[in-house]
Amino acid sequence: MPPISDSRKRILVTGGAGFLGSHLIDRLLEQGHEVICVDNLFSSTKRNIDHLHGNPRFEFLRHDVCFPLYVEVDEIYNLACPASPIHYQHDPIQTLKTSVHGAINMLGLAKRLKCKILQASTSEVYGDPVTHPQTEEYWGNVNPIGPRACYDEGKRAAETLFFDYHRQAGVPIKVARIFNTYGPRMHRQDGRVVSNFIVQALLGQPITIYGDGCQTRSFCYVDDLLDGLMRLMASPAEVIGPINIGNTREFTILELAKMVIEITGSGSEIVRKPLPGDDPKQRQPDITKAREKLGWEPTVPVREGLTRTVAYFRELLADEINQTASR
Repeated sequence: MPPISDSRKRILVTGGAGFLGSHLIDRLLEQGHEVICVDNLFSSTKRNIDHLHGNPRFEFLRHDVCFPLYVEVDEIYNLACPASPIHYQHDPIQTLKTSVHGAINMLGLAKRLKCKILQASTSEVYGDPVTHPQTEEYWGNVNPIGPRACYDEGKRAAETLFFDYHRQAGVPIKVARIFNTYGPRMHRQDGRVVSNFIVQALLGQPITIYGDGCQTRSFCYVDDLLDGLMRLMASPAEVIGPINIGNTREFTILELAKMVIEITGSGSEIVRKPLPGDDPKQRQPDITKAREKLGWEPTVPVREGLTRTVAYFRELLADEINQTASR
């Protein structure tokens, strides 16, 4: 990412104590900006931002974006929303409120301040796609009343709000559609496939695959993802998105499980369970727009990214791993 050429900014990051948000804040602080981190800590943890509390350019506010927020900032990254099925299905009504009310409140703030705002949308807006790979022009195949709808439709409604605030009120927006992202600081119990497999492998537990394992995902390492988000925020005003940000290398879930077993050196066996409802069979981004408009594409190979992520979880779970080994 090229260095920022203009003066120091005051930047708001909602969901800032989460997996993506905390890494983004690190990047912004490294560039010399001031950062306000807003999070209600529902699916995140203070551990992700503990190392920042001595930084005079960092401020943490425990706040739910479903309620208005009155601060003075130059840019807003709206990342607030539980992003894993276990968390967003725990309280589906609140999940939908976070996407919709949160978008309204943050867009209202951006409108008042006349500042840029970036929405962290998701590949889930494509649902279980019938077009492959997925381009931004694809409208998706989403079940509006299924168990995942609180997240899928919430993010789709948030995109609607962003574009309507842009068209009606002139709010400068950026919309990124994030595909499966992984890396250090993932929640160990977020139910996502990478963290599930790594935790199970390190603890010597059976690795759980849902369905036959032939469904595919495209995994993007967190450093690459953040580079894409920051390039989008710094892009010319006419680049508003939505723009897919993700890795085009497609893996079956079974391939991923075998790679995790190899990297961890685990003796875990693979077990299969029924596929959850509305689980997408394929997921792969078309990143032509990201390449053309942002000069961006991922650079971290999946094996390298998984190795870094395994190292993080190995340290996080050190006591449990030792207990397991001593049995």
